[in-house]
Amino acid sequence: MTAGVHATARIEARDDGRGGTALPVLEGNGPLALRRVRASGREARVMLVGAMSGPLGGDRFAVEAEAGPGARLHLGSAAATIALPGQAKGEAHYDVRLKVAAGAELHWLPEQLISAGGSELCVSSRIELAPGARLVFREEQVLGRAGEEPGRLTSRLTVRLGGRPLLDQELSCGPGAPGGWDGPAVLAGHRALGQLVVVRPEFAQEVPSARMLGEYAALTPLAGPAVLVSALAPDARLLRRVLDEALATLG
Repeated sequence: MTAGVHATARIEARDDGRGGTALPVLEGNGPLALRRVRASGREARVMLVGAMSGPLGGDRFAVEAEAGPGARLHLGSAAATIALPGQAKGEAHYDVRLKVAAGAELHWLPEQLISAGGSELCVSSRIELAPGARLVFREEQVLGRAGEEPGRLTSRLTVRLGGRPLLDQELSCGPGAPGGWDGPAVLAGHRALGQLVVVRPEFAQEVPSARMLGEYAALTPLAGPAVLVSALAPDARLLRRVLDEALATLG
């Protein structure tokens, strides 16, 4: 059996004391390369650049990022991530670990994750927020490339604020997932799904009200200074438009 690739990217952002954000830790290896790109104001902007295909079967990728007090960090990716079948047996794993201190702000806005036919991928995103932290977290998943059935995709998102649960949810799609995953009670035949989590201290005084954002998207207040936007769409382009418009409405 061929062993999978193990790779971890680490980012640490700190207030530089001069009105900007420093990156004392910016480390990537294997298929996870990191590049600092031009940003404006106090923000530091980092792009994740895939140096190899994957994740493939048996691979284990992880991204760990921390924003310290007063830091402003924006994380994106240069291209979509495509989960593919590989020579190694077993699932691939992609773990995202984000930590945001009080007074810090982190935006996680990568390109889509595409679950190609024959792949098996488990995605786990765990976010730890201190009281007073700010977060914009976007997750977009596309089930299969054009004209193909999807692979199996399991995705879990956990957000904790001040050590207490804010959001914990899991979804499984594709072959081997619970029956009816693409039926009317789950995805209604759509192959692009996404969510947006926005955490802002000011929501403690006035949180946006629950409402529909079109036929297949909804905004839901969470039990904390946060909202969740969940959306379905027939393709990645329309999904991105729905989530971008939702974020714009939140200001």
